[in-house]
Amino acid sequence: MKVILFGATGMVGQGVLRECVLDPDVAEILIVGRTPTERSHAKIREIVHKDLYDLSPIAEQLAGYDACFFCLGVSSVGMSEADYTRITHDLTLAVAKFLAQQNAQMVFLYISGTGTDSSERGKTMWARVKGRTENELLREPFRAAYMLRPGYIQPMHGVKSKTPLYRIFYVVLSWLYPVIRLFARKYAITTEDLGRGIILIARSGAPKRILENSDIEALVSSK
Repeated sequence: MKVILFGATGMVGQGVLRECVLDPDVAEILIVGRTPTERSHAKIREIVHKDLYDLSPIAEQLAGYDACFFCLGVSSVGMSEADYTRITHDLTLAVAKFLAQQNAQMVFLYISGTGTDSSERGKTMWARVKGRTENELLREPFRAAYMLRPGYIQPMHGVKSKTPLYRIFYVVLSWLYPVIRLFARKYAITTEDLGRGIILIARSGAPKRILENSDIEALVSSK
């Protein structure tokens, strides 16, 4: 399986990249991003491209892939709805539409989040925007598209958030993670299990197109 990974420098993307490197069924990983990851491995090829809204200059290099793992995202804290929409919705759809043209048989997996509002009419801004993004992605002409909605994500194996404040947050909560898993298992997942779940879904499919945290965990646990 040949995969394209967006958002490899973020916490989720780091976890997904690690699992792709380890998985024998993943033959090639093309990382596309604005900044280099400085990761080196025989499976990894990297394209640094500043304008992700326009992928036409690298079109030929994006053809022939089986799956795209879209892990790029930002926090909505302190952002206006217009700015958050431009990054969360507009950028995601620009990439998806372009890849659908280049790879008709591609499987597209989008990392969304617990609480996403599929109705697009709720009071919570980020949830509405992500709901709209999911709905439009599901209409794109991929072989299949899956929306993954993890809850609390515990970084593992040296994976770190790019945001200093979040890194402190995760260090503190790492001590409580066993308790979180015990009492709120359906809302928590590790970067390892999330990465494994993404690869599994890309390879074998899933019974739903929108998967909540518990659905991802159940798929991983069954293998």
